[in-house]
Amino acid sequence: MSSAQKTAGSAANAALVVDDMSKTYGSGVTAHQVLSGLSLRVDPGEFVCIVGPSGAGKTTLLRCLSGLMHPTSGTVRYGDQPVNEPLAEIAVVFQDYRGSLMPWMRVRDNVAFPLEGMGVKKSERHRRADEALAAVGLSEDVGHKYPWQLSGGMQQRVSIARGIAYRSPVLLMDEPFGSVDAQARFELEDLVLSLRRQLGISIIVVTHDIDEAVYLGDRVVVLGGRPATVVDNLTVDLGRDRDQIATRALPLFADLRTRVLTQIRGVGKSPTATDSAAGIS
Repeated sequence: MSSAQKTAGSAANAALVVDDMSKTYGSGVTAHQVLSGLSLRVDPGEFVCIVGPSGAGKTTLLRCLSGLMHPTSGTVRYGDQPVNEPLAEIAVVFQDYRGSLMPWMRVRDNVAFPLEGMGVKKSERHRRADEALAAVGLSEDVGHKYPWQLSGGMQQRVSIARGIAYRSPVLLMDEPFGSVDAQARFELEDLVLSLRRQLGISIIVVTHDIDEAVYLGDRVVVLGGRPATVVDNLTVDLGRDRDQIATRALPLFADLRTRVLTQIRGVGKSPTATDSAAGIS
């Protein structure tokens, strides 16, 4: 086991807890409440997927979990720490790898760059970057290329490598595979499952893909309503070892997918003009 794996594994000993959280955009007559009285707990090493209809506030929730956005009321805590700003213990992988990777920097430097702001020495930054690239299945040669020289799937692997280079015990992912083709998507899903096993980290994925949520998660949390709250919290009893063909063919997989879809269709509706103007999803 690498030093990165040991560090992440030993650090993953606190829960990420949301308690009675609400979020409202704007104020007065223009106020628009997106989340209401939402509570959620993600235990150490747990894989949780968050789904819901468009406009249900999934990305808003993720931003609050990351400390990039403050809830209007309620709390988000990692262990004893309030999440009022981005924490070193919580890393984020965004949907658009093209926008998050700097095209003028080589891959290795892209992965290492955020560590500079943490005061990590250059030699240690490069060592962590090399470890993280290896963990996502990218060779040392790839580290010397530029992002634009890589396929979409490989660029998203670089984004994931940058997330785990922090050695954070919690990894948040916002629609991480939405911009790649189907084959790359399956490979990246299995990669993330493998990283969870290797590093012992907690992973929270926001996704519109119900099949993906059931395939990846130990639990699937369904958001619904206007304003949104948790309307279902499913335990996925499919075991830790999953296979793209065998797991998806199981009757239990189909039952869980049907339950999630029923919940989303039951509580979902088309986004309003206010939702679209606020960029809420």
